[in-house]
Amino acid sequence: MHRSPPRSLAIGLLTTFMLASGGAATADTATGSRSPVRERVEALLERMSLDEKIGQMTQAERGSLTGDDITRYRLGSVLSGGGSTPTPNTPEAWADMTDGFQRQAIATPLRIPLIYGVDAVHGHNNVVGATIFPHNIGLGATRDPELVQRIGQATAEEVTGTGPDWTFAPCLCVARNDRWGRTYESFGEVPELPASLSTIVTGFQGRRLGGKASVLATAKHYVGDGGTTGGVDQGDTQVSEAELRRVHLPPFQAAVRRGVGSVMISFSSWNGVKLHGHRYLITDVLKRELGFSGLVVSDWNGIDQIDGQPGFTAAEVTTAVNAGIDMFMVPYDWRRFIETLRAEVRAGRVPQARIDDANRRILTKKVELGLFERPFADRGYLRTVGSPEHRALARHAAARSQVLLKNDRNVLPLSRTNNKIFVAGKSADDIGIQTGGWTITWQGSPGPITPGTTILKGIEQNAGRGTTVTYSKDGTGVDRSYKAAVAVVGELPYAEFMGDRPAGMGLDADDLATIGRLRASGVPVIVVLVSGRPLDIAAELPKWNALVASWLPGTEGRGVADVLYGLARPTGKLPVTWMKSADQQPINRGDGKTPLFPYGYGLTYRR
Repeated sequence: MHRSPPRSLAIGLLTTFMLASGGAATADTATGSRSPVRERVEALLERMSLDEKIGQMTQAERGSLTGDDITRYRLGSVLSGGGSTPTPNTPEAWADMTDGFQRQAIATPLRIPLIYGVDAVHGHNNVVGATIFPHNIGLGATRDPELVQRIGQATAEEVTGTGPDWTFAPCLCVARNDRWGRTYESFGEVPELPASLSTIVTGFQGRRLGGKASVLATAKHYVGDGGTTGGVDQGDTQVSEAELRRVHLPPFQAAVRRGVGSVMISFSSWNGVKLHGHRYLITDVLKRELGFSGLVVSDWNGIDQIDGQPGFTAAEVTTAVNAGIDMFMVPYDWRRFIETLRAEVRAGRVPQARIDDANRRILTKKVELGLFERPFADRGYLRTVGSPEHRALARHAAARSQVLLKNDRNVLPLSRTNNKIFVAGKSADDIGIQTGGWTITWQGSPGPITPGTTILKGIEQNAGRGTTVTYSKDGTGVDRSYKAAVAVVGELPYAEFMGDRPAGMGLDADDLATIGRLRASGVPVIVVLVSGRPLDIAAELPKWNALVASWLPGTEGRGVADVLYGLARPTGKLPVTWMKSADQQPINRGDGKTPLFPYGYGLTYRR
């Protein structure tokens, strides 16, 4: 990461490492030759005690740290879970916080810096004021690898200014059942789509690690989390190895080819075996067959699920380490993890060679990122957080992600001039709803949670001469004097298992009542669906004049309005198959089921 420490500190750190390695360092591990990076890492390993090595394999949540814990336990990494932020939640406070943690790390005898991780999954979404981009399902609708790479780069710049070095993104899952609460984190239902959009890895990391605004990317969740039976989050993917390789593995292969620095293991199981303990898939397939040379990280307390009982055991720790996990996200119980792993190594149940391999992978990424020379936040990038340039990119991405599914009698685009438009719906004027989960907090929440432009405000801002826009959340007040009524409705924010929908998948009663009021007026009704997946709307669709799948467009709702007015033509294509009814789930391209709208469907306007 491109950072700016005090000159005296930078010189001290560089001198320490030059003494250890016998010379200056450059990043060159791709050839596998005896490169300077490898020499530095090997020299460090020779000097490290077992406790220092175990510390490097440990990742603690920031909220669990007190005093000089990082220095005392030689911790290798700290993370912010969803919604775990400094007070106040400002970019500057983030930089101050991460720099403070980093000072503790470099106060250790070997001065090994921390690597700080965040879930920057659609922008730097923990930070108030950051640019929030469309969630992955919307980016999948764009079919635009170059745009997605630019989004990764913009996100990396905002992350760099605030201090973290590592994002737990992208999610390269292939969502095969829309009941799954993480469907919106997937680029799409067929492997070639997320594989093609793995360009975001290059956006995050740059052409090489350690360049300007370079943060470590994470391909997650390895592997098959989008294919669980029933769409149950953290469930069991019950498929043959041939299907696992055909459907779920290709996006990870693409990310490895791009040089992704880390891979996160899935909470889920494959045919009854938890991935966190799956040596064949982690070591044999990922590391050996695919040639992945980066670090493998567990998910949040993931080792605790191996035996299905609460609280991790020594056997679970040993199983996970020997399976090939290198760094352990043990947010609150990290002290017990350290003690347990130390005892397992001393008992001979975890080989020293496995500990050294994990450390080699972790230290290599730290060296390649330039953290030893530049450990602190590069505050020059603070100006990019929520910048006009990044918001313009997010607006463009939101427009590109819109999928026009119905447009009877060309009711769209709306005329910008001399028009009278009625807007209704709970999702029309709510930043929290349109940004969805993983925004400021883990689950997200309705309301003005961060600066941005709501879809309603975008409609108002894009209106031209002689056009009036009236808003009523529940649709009351509409009459035949309006030329069009826009209902912005859909799902409330959620994340992970909280978003699983094992039963109905339709609009709620309030949304249906709002649309009903608009229809009763006799005005043409345009439904803009703000959701993290297709919803069960086939029975309602004949009553609507137009339908736009808006997904979760982020903070720049004016991009949605651009499409409604025709300032941008709709070009989005469905990244997932749209069901006729919820009982069709799972429904995917090529499975013989008849959908409401097929994968790849999307209309546009006549020129």
